[in-house]
Amino acid sequence: MATTKAAFIYIAPENDYKEHHAFIDSPVVSLAVVGVKDYEEAERVAQDLVNQGVTAIELCAGFGFNGVARISKAVEGKALVGVVRFDLHPAFGHQSGDGVF
Repeated sequence: MATTKAAFIYIAPENDYKEHHAFIDSPVVSLAVVGVKDYEEAERVAQDLVNQGVTAIELCAGFGFNGVARISKAVEGKALVGVVRFDLHPAFGHQSGDGVF
């Protein structure tokens, strides 16, 4: 069975994607976990991940509807984009990432 390359992107204002990342290899999934500081950075990181062969990206609940749309547009259909969803994120003072980023 081929290994699937996937990614989880989480967002928080003080993240630095060059520092806040990890890779987990398992027999079925090779997972990149990357922290980004805002939607703009997330778009760039998602594009880089797709260029590295990632075909599935899951976004943390900090991404609001606008953030998810931006990432989906940025990857241009080259990866599936999924979402962990809270209506209001507890780490952002119970507001949507759309109001923060």
